[in-house]
Amino acid sequence: MNDSGFLTLNRLLPLPTRRRTLRPALWGGVITAVVLLGYSTVTSGMNGDLRYVLACLRSARGGGFSASDTFVHRPLFYRWFVAGLDSLTFGSTANREMIIRIVAVLLCVATGLALRAALARRIPLRDATLTAAAVALALAFAPRIDFLQPEWTATLLSVLAIAAALGIERPWPAAAVAAVPLGLAVLMKYSTAATALMALLLLFAVDRMRAVRLGLVTGVSSVVLFGISVLAGSRELQWARDMPKINQGALTRKGLHPSFLLDKSASFLVDRAYLSPVVALLPAALLLLLLSRQEDRRRRAELAALAGLIVLVCVAAVAVQGNWFGYHAASLPVGAAALWGLAVASWYRAYGRPPLFFTAVTAVYAAFVPFAEQSPHAVQGVAAGWAAALVALLAATADLLFAPRPAVRPARPGRFAAAAVALSAVAGVFCLAAAVWPGSPQLMNAGRVVYGNGSFAARSGQTALEAAEVNRQIPHGAPVLYLAFGDVAYYVGHPTPCRYPVPTFLQRTKFLPDVDKLPSYKENLRCVTEDPAPYAVLQRSWFQLGNVDKTMAATIEATYECPPLNGNPRTPVVCRLR
Repeated sequence: MNDSGFLTLNRLLPLPTRRRTLRPALWGGVITAVVLLGYSTVTSGMNGDLRYVLACLRSARGGGFSASDTFVHRPLFYRWFVAGLDSLTFGSTANREMIIRIVAVLLCVATGLALRAALARRIPLRDATLTAAAVALALAFAPRIDFLQPEWTATLLSVLAIAAALGIERPWPAAAVAAVPLGLAVLMKYSTAATALMALLLLFAVDRMRAVRLGLVTGVSSVVLFGISVLAGSRELQWARDMPKINQGALTRKGLHPSFLLDKSASFLVDRAYLSPVVALLPAALLLLLLSRQEDRRRRAELAALAGLIVLVCVAAVAVQGNWFGYHAASLPVGAAALWGLAVASWYRAYGRPPLFFTAVTAVYAAFVPFAEQSPHAVQGVAAGWAAALVALLAATADLLFAPRPAVRPARPGRFAAAAVALSAVAGVFCLAAAVWPGSPQLMNAGRVVYGNGSFAARSGQTALEAAEVNRQIPHGAPVLYLAFGDVAYYVGHPTPCRYPVPTFLQRTKFLPDVDKLPSYKENLRCVTEDPAPYAVLQRSWFQLGNVDKTMAATIEATYECPPLNGNPRTPVVCRLR
């Protein structure tokens, strides 16, 4: 063989060798990342609100009440949804939470596949895949405070409705099928009608007439479904009237103050961006999408106005409830994720590579959030949050300024383009998954981390230990009256002979003096006065006998003998029937 033959052989042989070396490493990295993300997701536990719902359903079921007739501050269809998930569980508390998580993630995967199939009828397959994957991951990796809340569930149902509306060929059958999940989305919490409206606005951006048809049919389906819930629950109409009246932060009680709403909205959006960094990327993703996909200026203005209206509807639903809880806007990061996926896919199709500056900012935000709880105050706060959104917007502008000329891409992209695609995918996944890590924030206030996932887990462990001490003092299976918050009832786990397992109506007299006029309050009080349970579990920090209605407090003290306060008022104590 001559020299040229050896040179040719030397050039050809190393490439397969490198490929054989790199492929196991690549697949090993992918498998490790998937296992790490999967483990973090299924073991990240439940938020306090979901534990409250589960505690009410489980303890009332032990007392003979079904989900239809148990008050958990949530409408009937949501109660049955959570009860259905709980019916699949078994074993220890951690095991049951993990099973619920796994089932919910499978629902997210199924929803993403349905959305991909529907979008593929309208946009290129790669765009549909990336958009649907971003939506599914945003739902599966939702912050703990969002996961399985009514707003999260309404968002999942709304995505299913969009998939049905776009995926079924004939318009009216599509509207009829999609109106069922969208009507259920409305009835997850009633305020989640805003989530259904956001879905209709998104659909309007794609197909106006299908959106109009779906809106009309959903109006009918919502009324019918509400009627079914009233018939299925003995007190559903009563609770629908009474529930808004025990919300001390509702706009109907506080009144409309434009300056306060503006300041609070600005602060709230920053809090949401810390919980879900993809929210900080939303304006930048919108800019990239409009300028890479749309050439008609009028259409650009229309889509930008629709995006602004969707955000406005989301914030308005939060403002009306008045508590400004982060999970009230659980739909916002899912919409932002969809926009991120569509923007990156559209940019890749136009220029043959992802938007590099935008991808870099995505990666930086994904890396920051897991350390937000330990981060210095200089990088927290409302100003810092809005600065993060501005930086992302500047990065998108840089991508636009340095974008290559649109050209027909080669059948197989070069190594640089392939590496950029891989980097973009990794940055997107970890940006969406950032919320599930232990150091990521769970509760925010004015851009400051109140506590993170790790701190919440430690507090939950302490509550579990305190509940074990309570259970040591009560005979196994003995019925109790809970005068404690939901996480205490969750870990104590004893049945209750009351359809109001957590006495929310009784406790609200601490804040609202007119609550005692409500029919639900009077029913809740009868749990104390008529055939009370032999034991009561009292958590003085939540149910303060000195601050609630005096007549009711006197009735409780005459019915139960409780140990004196000795130590932390958060620690639950056992009271015995006199």
